[in-house]
Amino acid sequence: MKKIFLYICVCIATTNVLAQETISPAAAQKETIALTNATIHVGNGQVINNGTVIFNNGKITEVGTTATVTGARVIDCKGKHIYPGLILSSSQLGLIEINNIRATIDATEIGEMNPSIRSLVAYNTDSKVINTLRTNGILLANIVPSGGIISGSSSVVQLDAWNWEDAAYKTDGGIHFHMPSLLNRGRRRFFGAQASNADPVKEGLSRIEEVKTFFREAKAYLGQAKHENTNLKFEAVKGLFDKRQKLFIHCNIVKEMLLAVDFAKEFGFDVVLVGAIDSWQIADILKKNNIAVILNQLHDLPAMIDDDVDQPFKTPAMLQKAGVLFCINDNDGNSRYRNLAFNAGTASAYGLSKEEALSAITLNAAAILGIADKTGSIETGKDANIVVSEGDILDMRTNIIVHAFIQGRQIVLNNKQMQLAEKYEKKYGIK
Repeated sequence: MKKIFLYICVCIATTNVLAQETISPAAAQKETIALTNATIHVGNGQVINNGTVIFNNGKITEVGTTATVTGARVIDCKGKHIYPGLILSSSQLGLIEINNIRATIDATEIGEMNPSIRSLVAYNTDSKVINTLRTNGILLANIVPSGGIISGSSSVVQLDAWNWEDAAYKTDGGIHFHMPSLLNRGRRRFFGAQASNADPVKEGLSRIEEVKTFFREAKAYLGQAKHENTNLKFEAVKGLFDKRQKLFIHCNIVKEMLLAVDFAKEFGFDVVLVGAIDSWQIADILKKNNIAVILNQLHDLPAMIDDDVDQPFKTPAMLQKAGVLFCINDNDGNSRYRNLAFNAGTASAYGLSKEEALSAITLNAAAILGIADKTGSIETGKDANIVVSEGDILDMRTNIIVHAFIQGRQIVLNNKQMQLAEKYEKKYGIK
């Protein structure tokens, strides 16, 4: 009986293994690698034709047309394009697997003020979404909590790890404030229920004042040399006051963004606007106050009914012209972030140059997330986070990633969807 039970267990385990992709994190780089004869898109606007990138021990050691290749494993990239690994600047990757299945959702904490919540410890490195992003050139992601008004801290992860400790690239770099909506959409009845008489704008302003009070109290607390009792919530925002962290304010319309500017002025925080659909209207104010912007979703309708229908496509070029530091994101819950490069491609068709659009998903994103000293461009001394594409990475037709490296480790470019495609191509003799 015991043998039969053991046999059944082994069969079940084997079936489960065969049903899933077996992709393990790559081992540390052990040999020098040289990518030769490629068009190198540095990420800072520079393009090097017929160039070479050499990296060792996870770091880029040489870039250019005269790089000397000695004792390295050479990968000939003739006719191909080399790019910095793309960066997803705001996502819930690894926190939400399937939107409609509660057991796979770990992005939200109970309560309104949760600055001490750390999204990183909930990050699931076994998410099936991760491998689909890597095959689209995305190698880094900022993992953001949700829920409440102050949701907690976000961390940047690299997408080839055994666990969240291995994945951590920059830990707790930002605190996230989801600003209440200040858009009065009028009173509505739902299923015959009486509409509320409360003024949503007034309620929103009241909640924003509560957040200001929290930060004022935190400032007073942190100004004391000793504390009889430790306040974990106040301790969690200490980095905002000494500039080790940034305050990411999720908001969209002008009046909300002006309140975000007020936060920057009153508390001296480094503020980043997330969403910021109408940021083009106050670009000069954002530039003057050194406030950066994460544009969440370009493939969307405008915020206001009287805006141009293609306004989201034009906003990046308008921010670029005004000198605002911005990056492009993809937070589409249906495509699950994989269209990041194509969002940037759309922006390049509406005023940005191709290299400016690339910077918006590489070096600009790295600067906003505080990791530009390590990644975001292909430059000597930075981490070897590199992708090689058959063609233009911003073009859906030619974005075919053939090689990818995270900190010099060559990663497996495979995922469940590719395996299923191969399975049924074989079954029906398509190839």
